[in-house]
Formats: sequence, structure tokens, C-alpha cells
Amino acid sequence: MKIGFSTLGCPDWTLSEIVATAKDLGYNGVEIRGIASEMYAPTMKCFSAEQIDKTIQKLGNLEIPILTSNACIATKVNIDSSVKEAMEYIELAGKIGAKYVRIMCTNRAMLDDGDYELALSYYKALAKHGEKFGVTPLIETNGMFCDTSLLKKFMQESGEKNVGVLWDIHHPYRYNRETIEESIGNIGKYIKYTHIKDSVRENGATVYKMLGNGDLPLKQAISSLKKIGYDGYITLEWVKRWQPDLAAPGIVFARYIDDIKSLLKE
Repeated sequence: MKIGFSTLGCPDWTLSEIVATAKDLGYNGVEIRGIASEMYAPTMKCFSAEQIDKTIQKLGNLEIPILTSNACIATKVNIDSSVKEAMEYIELAGKIGAKYVRIMCTNRAMLDDGDYELALSYYKALAKHGEKFGVTPLIETNGMFCDTSLLKKFMQESGEKNVGVLWDIHHPYRYNRETIEESIGNIGKYIKYTHIKDSVRENGATVYKMLGNGDLPLKQAISSLKKIGYDGYITLEWVKRWQPDLAAPGIVFARYIDDIKSLLKE
């Protein structure tokens, strides 16, 4: 498996700081979800026509495996802008060699109501659009798709071509009380990319913790990925952009790569 971190965890860093840290610590890639004050990847200066070649050169052997959009396709609210966003992210991903773009049903981590048929219709269209650019849109296990049995059905009905799942290990376990076996059994064959984080529940709220300090069955998750032959990214999603009081990225990213390498060896 390859090791990455999301830029969600370093909201104040420049691209140069992100790249330098990832290379120094031995990461394989970086997931782009905001760089400093810029959140919308298709309009970031580093990906402009004038700078994109320099950006790719700066990355060197460091990959951008995925661009993480905020597009939500299971609600009619802002659906036109969401689909436009997803398409623009797919087009940019094609230009920089990123294989995947993250798509959501809704923007909630926990179980909620979503328009299944609406999502299915737009996901099929985005998968077809992605084919033109060599990019696969991945549906994340959030919102109604914390229920991975429903996501399995969604994948089956989407068709086998250019579709896949971003398995956020945390959400089905935390918000749908799924075991790792249940999640892997439902969506294992569709997993193309993985988010990892840890947490506990305190006073009815989710409190994020450093890897191993929460109660998620992470060893079991890694073992299960090995058993299905998964060789994609296992990417830390440290949500510091949304929760500024979380530990500093320099500390977290350095510890994560040591912790995940230990888990991968077991």
C-alpha cells in the first residue's frame, strides 16, 4: 500500500511546505483538499495554465493520487454547481495525472437522507465524463453511504466501468456501527482509495485522536485490506482545517508515517 496525507491537515501550509514535508518524511503522495486560503483546486494558482508545468516538476516523484472535491450529488440543493465542480475537478485531475476525484452523496459524515436515484443518475454521467480524462470519480462512505450495503447496491447499479469507492474507514464504523468485516464484505471489491483516522465518542460527540489513541479497529482494517489484495493509498485525513485545536501537522504527519508503517508490517 502507498502512504499519503490530505492537505486538510495542514491548512496554513504553502505548496512548497507540503511537498518538502511529504518528501522529507517519505510519503508516496499528497491528497489535495485546499492549499492555504485556496480551497477550489481548479482555480488554484499552482494549477493555472502558467504554473501547472512548474507544479508538476516541483512534485517530482511525489504523487497527487486524488483531488478531493466538495461536490454532493444526492441532494437537489446546489446540484448544478456540484456537478459542474465535479466535472472541473475531473478535468484538472486528468491534466495533472491524478487517477481519482472524490465525490460525496451529501456533505455529512454521519447517516442521513439522500436522493438515491438522483445520485445514481449523476454518478453515471460523471463516470462517463471521467473516461475521457482517465479519471475515476469515487463515492465516499459518508452520509447515506455510511451504510455500505446501500453503497454496494449503488455500485452494482452504476455498472462496473470507471466507478469505485473511497472507503473512509471511520464513518461506517462510527456512525453506522458496522464491523470492518461488514464494510469489506459489502464494498471490498470497489475500494480504490482509503481514508484513515481515529476517534472516540465523548458526551455524544466525536473527538478525533492521533492514530491508535481512539477506539477504531485499525489493525483489523489494515489486515482486511491486505486480504483483498488492496495496493492503493492509505491516506491520513487529519481534519485540522475544520478543527484548529487539533495537533500541529508537522507532529501528526511525522508520527502517522511511523505508525502506519508499523501497522502494515504486522
